[in-house]
Amino acid sequence: MPSDRRVALVTGANKGVGFAITRALCRLFSGDVVLTARDEARGRAAVQQLQAEGLSPRFHQLDITDLQSIRALRDFLRKEYGGLDVLVNNAGIAFKMEDTTPFHIQAEVTMKTNFHGTRDVCTELLPLMRPGGPTASKTLVRQDLKGWIFQCRCLLYGFRLEGNNGAPAGWRGVVASRVVNVSSLEGHRTLKSCSPELQHKFRSETITEEELVGLMKKFVGDAKKGVHQKEGWPDTTYGVTKIGVTVLSRIQARHLSEQRGGDKILLNACTPGWVRTDMAGPNAPKSPEEGAETPVYLALLPPDAEGPHGQFIKDKKVEQL
Repeated sequence: MPSDRRVALVTGANKGVGFAITRALCRLFSGDVVLTARDEARGRAAVQQLQAEGLSPRFHQLDITDLQSIRALRDFLRKEYGGLDVLVNNAGIAFKMEDTTPFHIQAEVTMKTNFHGTRDVCTELLPLMRPGGPTASKTLVRQDLKGWIFQCRCLLYGFRLEGNNGAPAGWRGVVASRVVNVSSLEGHRTLKSCSPELQHKFRSETITEEELVGLMKKFVGDAKKGVHQKEGWPDTTYGVTKIGVTVLSRIQARHLSEQRGGDKILLNACTPGWVRTDMAGPNAPKSPEEGAETPVYLALLPPDAEGPHGQFIKDKKVEQL
């Protein structure tokens, strides 16, 4: 029998921003937190580090470029929990500026992970997101030492803090599903360097998922032919993939509103900012913990929140594409 415990899951969580998000959710989320990583040894080492801090994450291997791996995770969640409450799509890659790998190969590899991998995870896991329950409405406000503030509402009970999650007793019956796709402000900058025609397509309120996938494939195809600049694309593989993640999030949110409007699921894209990680380098101004603040804020939006939904969030505020 699946557990009735709530569950949050973070992809690409063995280091950097993903690890900081997982740590924060272990402290603040009422339920189990699953840390996923492509490399099992590194993932389990990350879990052990959090356990040494008195936290209790679970581990599951996940390679977002491998559909079999994604489906194994899906089956685990379905069997263990019967659903999913919080999904943070953080996994992603970027080639270093000095990397000499040919541009078209960088384009194909980065797109496969950042866009197609994120999309595949959503395709398999979004159907597991639990609908919002009618019990979602009394207020708990907590601010931890890093300044995260979240509000939650409970109907029937007063509450005390329990366990290492700092969560209210009796909270397990409250459901508020949240999806956070970690994108990048680099996607916004890159869009401004695209041709007016491409900008118009990406900014369209009626763009379909199929049309977006076609544009992402066209970028890779144009890069392979050596004509991407002629076709209106800028010289950044990472930036184009993050345009894709941000626009995909808007499309997914629209689908949720149309198909599951009564379920109160909120889905957003966000940027953690420029963070000191292996990917962004040591000169970035933000720590991983600071980079985690906005993703965690979105993951813990209160059950009665009506938004944001389908937005791109920077420093907890909506940014227009």
